[in-house]
Amino acid sequence: MIVHCAAYQDGHRIGVSEDPNDALTAARAAGRGAFVWIGLFEPTVEELDRVGREFALHPLAVEDAVSAHQRPKVEAYQGSLFVALKTLGYHPGAHAVTSGEVMVFLGPDFVMTVRHGEDTPLSGLRARLEQQPELLRYGPSSVLHSVCDAVVDDYVEVATALQADLDELEADVFAAGRVGRDVAGRIYGCKRQVMAVRRAAAPLMEPMLRLERGAPFVQPETAPYLRDVADHLARVNDQVEGMDRLLTDILNANLAQVSVQQNNDMRKISAWAALAAVPTMIAGIYGMNFDHMPELHQRWGYPAVLALMAVVCVVLHRVFKRHDWL
Repeated sequence: MIVHCAAYQDGHRIGVSEDPNDALTAARAAGRGAFVWIGLFEPTVEELDRVGREFALHPLAVEDAVSAHQRPKVEAYQGSLFVALKTLGYHPGAHAVTSGEVMVFLGPDFVMTVRHGEDTPLSGLRARLEQQPELLRYGPSSVLHSVCDAVVDDYVEVATALQADLDELEADVFAAGRVGRDVAGRIYGCKRQVMAVRRAAAPLMEPMLRLERGAPFVQPETAPYLRDVADHLARVNDQVEGMDRLLTDILNANLAQVSVQQNNDMRKISAWAALAAVPTMIAGIYGMNFDHMPELHQRWGYPAVLALMAVVCVVLHRVFKRHDWL
């Protein structure tokens, strides 16, 4: 569906229309520097085909915008530029990263944004940009920059939230008595969220550099703004890469802790088994009903055997305790 459609000139709105074709006609009639900005949210195939025909969009770009699930990219077609970006959102309660998509069609006198998913950072973007006429006067390029800037700003917020979760997870892993499967599950869960950010941010670097160096219908005046967005994106990618490495290290540390704990448990089991083996062995010997055992016919025989068992068990217990086996 078409969310909003308006025409602009020299950084100011000059008209609003429900029909994109009428808005484009008005913008072209207004003269140089005028353009129309159309916003669509999860349009149907018929809606996007109709708008595509009115703005002479390439069928392949229209197909990508309808199907969504595109890798971040920039594609230049005759008469328009197509930019696909993945959007991210973070839900603190579930500690989960969700994603959406934004497609931007850029032409000499129009810009069209197509949103998929609820986690799109374009709410209020038009109003904020209309408060910056010095930027909006650059035409469709200013809208493209603002969309990219909003998307990357959300990347920064999501990465910051994941960093806080990672710090908490790291503290739990190295806390005493926190060795267990639940910790390993949390590590894998956090790693999945980091990978979701990585899949969105890393492929966007090359398209951002391409836009910064210059692309069709992108005004040279917006290059410094796009360069700033690319710098923020590079920092996000570095942060995400660092978090991924740290998660791998935390997982290895947790596995090492589990292994050490298992070794300690096996040592304790072995020590108690040794303590039980000595009296079992002695009792086994005396349980074989041999007749030629002189101590069997002495009054001190039975107490002496019990005392021997006790002394050996005490000595073994002290030895194991000294070597931290018990």
